[in-house]
Amino acid sequence: MSARRPFGQNYAWVVIGAAFASLIAAAGLRAAPGVLMTPLQDAFGWSRSDVSLAAAVGIFLYGLVGPFAAALMQTLGIKRTLVAGLAAMSAATALSLLMSEPWHYVATWGVLSGFGSGAVAMVLGAAVVNRWFVTNRGLVMGLLSAATATGALIFLPLMASLVEGGGWRPVVVLVSLVTAGLIPLVLLLMPERPADVGLRPYGAAEDVPAAPPGRPAESVRLALGALARGARTPTFWLLFGTFFVCGLTTNGLVGAHLISFCGDMGLPIVQAAGLLALMGVFDLVGTTASGWLTDRFDPRKLLFAYYGLRGLSLIALPFTDFGMMSLTIFAVFYGLDWIATVPPTLRLANETFGDREAPIVFGWVLVGHQAGAATAAFGAGVLRELSGRYLEAFVIAGAFAIVAAALALMIRREGDAAPAAEPPPA
Repeated sequence: MSARRPFGQNYAWVVIGAAFASLIAAAGLRAAPGVLMTPLQDAFGWSRSDVSLAAAVGIFLYGLVGPFAAALMQTLGIKRTLVAGLAAMSAATALSLLMSEPWHYVATWGVLSGFGSGAVAMVLGAAVVNRWFVTNRGLVMGLLSAATATGALIFLPLMASLVEGGGWRPVVVLVSLVTAGLIPLVLLLMPERPADVGLRPYGAAEDVPAAPPGRPAESVRLALGALARGARTPTFWLLFGTFFVCGLTTNGLVGAHLISFCGDMGLPIVQAAGLLALMGVFDLVGTTASGWLTDRFDPRKLLFAYYGLRGLSLIALPFTDFGMMSLTIFAVFYGLDWIATVPPTLRLANETFGDREAPIVFGWVLVGHQAGAATAAFGAGVLRELSGRYLEAFVIAGAFAIVAAALALMIRREGDAAPAAEPPPA
C-alpha cells in the first residue's frame, strides 16, 4: 500500500480539485467554437453551417464517448483514462493550427477533440464522486458540474480578447497548452482509489471493499451491457429525453450561438462573451446550490422547476430589446439554471442503477445531452442561414424545455410505493 497522503480523509477534496481543473479545461475546449465561429468565417470564408458542423460533431462525440470512458474508468482506471483524454485534447487542438479546409476543422475540433474531451466529461465527475464519497454526493457533483461554467468564466473573455488581438490561432495555442499542462497535475494528485493511499471514501464509517477492476478489453461489453439493462426501464428513457433537452438548450444553442446572436444585434464579441462568462459565475452558484438541494429534496420536482423556468426564459429572450439591462437579467437568470439539472439527474440514476453501474448509465444519459446539444448547434446554424435570424431556434428550444419539465414529473424513483393490491375476498 502507498504512503498516506496529507489531509487524511479530507484528501478526497484534493482529488476533487484535480478533477475540477480537468473539467474546466474540457469546458474551455468545448466553449471555444462559439468564440471561433466568426473569426474562422472571416479568415477562411467558410459558411456558418460549415463551422457549426464541427461544433456539432465535437459536442456529439463528447457525449457518445462518455459511457465507454466511464467503463474504461472501471477497468483501465480513472487516472489513466483522464490522462489519455487530456493528451488527445491537446494534440487535436494543436493539429488544427495546420488546417486550411472545413473538413480539417471537423477532423480536429470535431472528431479528435470530441473523443478526447469525452473522457473528461461529466462521467468523470460521476465516477470520482461515487468512488471517493459516501456522503455529500449531491453537493460534490454540483461543484464538479459547475466546472463547465467556471471553464466558460475563465476562458471565454480571455479567448475573445485573443481573437480581437490576433485572430483564431492564439485561442488554439492557449487551449492546447492548458490541457497538456494538466497531465502532470493529475499524475501527481489523483490516486486511483482511496485504499491506494490508506484512506476510505469520505464519510464512510468503515473500509469499503473495492470492486475488482476488470480488464480494459471488457470495457465495451461493460458499457453496452449497462445500456441494455438501463434501456429496459422507463426511468432511463425519461432521463435520456430530459437530458437531450438540457443539452439542446445549453451547450448547443446558448453556448454555441449566443455570441453570434448578440453579434447580429450589434453587440461586439468581447461584450457578448462577457455575458456567457457572467452566466458562468452564476452557474457556479446555481449548480452548487442545486447539489445541496438534491441532497435534501425530491430531484424530480427540482428538474420540473429548472426546465420550466429555462424554457420560459429562452422564449422571452428574442423579444427583449437586447439592451445591457435585459441581457444581464437573462444571463443571471439563465446562469443559475445552466447545469443545475446534473445533480438531480445523477441522483435519480444512482437510486435506480446502483453506485457501480450508475456512472456508466449516466454516461449513456449524457449521450442524450450531447445529441441534443449537437442538434441545436447545427440546427440553429441552419435556421439562421435560412431565415437570417435566431428567433425560431430560441422559441423551439424553449418549447422543448417546457415539455421536459412535464416529463421530469413522470420519472419513478426507487422506493416509490406501488398501488396496494386489493386483498383477496375471504
